[in-house]
Amino acid sequence: MSIRTTSSSVDYVEDVSPGSGALAPRAWYASSDAMSLSLNGSWRLRVSPTADAEDDTFAAPGFDAGGWAEVTVPGHWVLQGDGAFGLPIYTNHLYPFPVDPPHVPTENPTGDHLRVFDLPSDWPDHAEGAGAVLRFDGVESCARVWLNGTEIGEFKGSRLPHEFAVEQLLKPTGNVLAVRVHQWSAGSYLEDQDQWWLPGIFRDVTLLHRPAGSVRDFFVHASYDHVGGAGTLRVDSEVAGRVLVPALDIDVATGESVTVPVEAWTAETPTLYAGELVTAGERVPLRIGFRTVVVEDGLIKVNGAPLLFKGVNRHEWHPVNGRALDLETMREDVLLMKRHNLNAVRTSHYPPHPAFLDLCDEYGLWVIDECDLETHGFTEQDWRDNPVDDDRWTPALLDRAARMVERDKNHPSVVIWSLGNEAGTGRGLTAMAEWIHGRDSSRLVHYEGDWNCRDTDVYSRMYAFHDEVEKIGQGLDGGTHKRRQLPFIQCEYGHAMGNGPGGIADYQELFETYERLQGGFIWEWIDHGVQDERFGYAYGGDFGEELHDGNFVCDGLVFPDRTPSPGLLEYKKVIEPVHIEGNGGDGTVRITNKQDFADLSAFAFTWSYQVDGESVESGSLTVPALAPGASADVKLPAPPESRGGETGWTVRALLAADTLWGPAGHEVAWGQDTIVARTAPSVAATVAPAADGGVITLGPATFDARTGTLRALGGVEVTGGPRLDVWRAPTDNDDGAEWQSDTRYGVLWRKLGLHRMRHRIVAVEADGNALTVRTRVAPAAWEVGLATVYRWTTDGERLRLTVSVTPEGDWNVPLPRLGVRFGLAASADRVRWFGGGPGEAYPDTKGASRIGSWESTVDGLQTPYVRPQENGARADVRWAELGGLRVEGDPEFSFTARRWTTEQLDAATHRTDLTPGDTVWVNLDHGQHGIGSQSCGPGPLPQYHLRAERAEFTFVFSESR
Repeated sequence: MSIRTTSSSVDYVEDVSPGSGALAPRAWYASSDAMSLSLNGSWRLRVSPTADAEDDTFAAPGFDAGGWAEVTVPGHWVLQGDGAFGLPIYTNHLYPFPVDPPHVPTENPTGDHLRVFDLPSDWPDHAEGAGAVLRFDGVESCARVWLNGTEIGEFKGSRLPHEFAVEQLLKPTGNVLAVRVHQWSAGSYLEDQDQWWLPGIFRDVTLLHRPAGSVRDFFVHASYDHVGGAGTLRVDSEVAGRVLVPALDIDVATGESVTVPVEAWTAETPTLYAGELVTAGERVPLRIGFRTVVVEDGLIKVNGAPLLFKGVNRHEWHPVNGRALDLETMREDVLLMKRHNLNAVRTSHYPPHPAFLDLCDEYGLWVIDECDLETHGFTEQDWRDNPVDDDRWTPALLDRAARMVERDKNHPSVVIWSLGNEAGTGRGLTAMAEWIHGRDSSRLVHYEGDWNCRDTDVYSRMYAFHDEVEKIGQGLDGGTHKRRQLPFIQCEYGHAMGNGPGGIADYQELFETYERLQGGFIWEWIDHGVQDERFGYAYGGDFGEELHDGNFVCDGLVFPDRTPSPGLLEYKKVIEPVHIEGNGGDGTVRITNKQDFADLSAFAFTWSYQVDGESVESGSLTVPALAPGASADVKLPAPPESRGGETGWTVRALLAADTLWGPAGHEVAWGQDTIVARTAPSVAATVAPAADGGVITLGPATFDARTGTLRALGGVEVTGGPRLDVWRAPTDNDDGAEWQSDTRYGVLWRKLGLHRMRHRIVAVEADGNALTVRTRVAPAAWEVGLATVYRWTTDGERLRLTVSVTPEGDWNVPLPRLGVRFGLAASADRVRWFGGGPGEAYPDTKGASRIGSWESTVDGLQTPYVRPQENGARADVRWAELGGLRVEGDPEFSFTARRWTTEQLDAATHRTDLTPGDTVWVNLDHGQHGIGSQSCGPGPLPQYHLRAERAEFTFVFSESR
């Protein structure tokens, strides 16, 4: 009888140490004059169900892997092979394996990767002092590596670089690189980061030639004296050499300091000086940005000026390739951010691909660089056994901190190091902070979980409600003495899940009112939808996960294909670098420079006058090059003579010339004001209703005599209304999160039955020149209701509807919406309107809604949220035309038009569930409830609640010409 014991060959998987065999971390640079060989491309792959299912013979030269599958590296094996290699798993914070640190399940998918390569013909021969390094920029979650049959090491730390010395193992041809990758390891306990769990070699693999005397580690210190305008440069280098910066006439030895006049680096003015670090064996390009970061007077200051972060959290994501991003995708992210006025990125919750930071240096973005650390799942057991408070794990934590700092320390864009995210508190975090402070005193240290600021230089919170943020700004939040002296940021706020976020303009007002509040970072950049032919984009649960968190992974300002969402357009407006507002009708406009460093010389300004949304006059506007924070009142040209319509002006701030991130003419800010208000529509009641059998005729309209429902207006047939509608397909923010302490109205609306309202006809009355329909609209099982009266009149051509609503009973919740709904023929397609546009808007998300004359298709009105929900409302509408019908409002109204009902939208879980029907359903809304960001933050502020109270509103219908 034989007994099989646990193989020691896989003990490293559950070892809490960071690994073995890797070289010390060092500064990253994209290229030098030393040779390199990319090993990206096609690899052979075999996936086994457990860590020890196969022996190590695959790593030996001559192993025949011809029968293995081919996959692309960088890549994740679960996103290749159509499910043959396993499937993605999404959890927000729950570990998808038992919490038994450092152990992981025996069922541990393991991918054996093979790559056979030849050295280039001009690869240098081995020379004294020369070498070669094999570099992995990212492997999830644990890897063991062999080259030509010799094991060279194993490592953890998925989103961090690891290098191995391999010179003695290389041969001219037929090199066999073998990498065994385990999905689960002890390291997985440190990487519970609200994202898809995706194993694989997902960043670059590179072979680097290291000539004798080549550069190893180096640290560029480039400070700036904002008083004298001088920069001081010193480059500390592990290998002695010289530093050359031709534009500054600098040629100094490493380790020596030199001070010269320079232009400072900021996110607004990202001045970089090209230089070189030259050693005996290598020339490494440098891109040097001079700036100084301090906390002074309780504020984060760069180059002497306080910062206001207008930022976003960014996970790395591509809907096909997962976290395997190419340079152009990273560049697209940066360009979109710059073009939407963002100035900062928090790299949630790990260091990004290093090339992304090069782009931040080049284009100008402040960066909080976050360590590859989160242990959020331990909250389920009150943080018991949390690795960050267990000394056995501290070497791994320090290794992760060092690999981040050493890799990224030469990027001027990085102004703050973050220890990680949602990892509780403990001695390990303190050790990381102490090491970082000791290694790099030129930057600040951040960690949101440290509310007492024991280890950090800034006070940081996530999803603090508006009232608490205001108290923090006023210094009334209490806390330790140290905390009260520190600046405050919201490292996460404005949860951009589905329709939203709402209330960010109110946050921005607080940030701009209280100096201590130095801005924040919207959660988050992109929806992590996985492209999938079944669903369009898949989210948690769509791959049969045992545990998952649904579409909580789709909470971005851009959709998975990087199309900007309405949330990003709203944020762009809220954080404009130039504020433009009217001065109470005195013919001037006030221009304010809201930048921190640059004047307004980069912008050109234009003005235009509109009548009923159509531009009638326009021109350029001369605006002084205001300094940061300064304002000026600028005289507008005289308005046009009255043409009998609503008249207003629009002033725009545009890029005056091409920049790295945007072309001349790109709009960065705008403002509007009305100088002649519109006249509300008026219809004289001159025609009386006439009954004929089952039909009532009122001027051009016909009604059902029994129900009082409009059937047609002239040649336009109408279905199912208009009748009162209070339901909307709840947004993610309506439904909120289960852990939220405040009221979740989406849940209460459904409990009350607002999605299944019943309409009881009380009376259909012909009263003089009016047709009056009295109804009661109420949900089953409850006594509350809405007494609703529809009063129809006409002048023979136009039809006026006045709706009066009186709540009955004890309404203790606001309404989702208040308006009327009806259907038009499916042929109704083109929509024209005068009002807010061109995109959707709700009471607390309509900063970006611009008054104008707009048009769209019905399909174009829809916002394609990954999980379908209420969307597409156009706000402040004066009139709209659709399907031969013209609607005017008194007061202004909101409208939506869809090829499916609200109930069908409510029932859908993916875009592919929505099938166009034979009716276009139109909602004309007197009001909508606000949006908020309660999917992981506060609900709508009280001023955006749609209270159940008496209301009256009017629509005028006519056939459009």
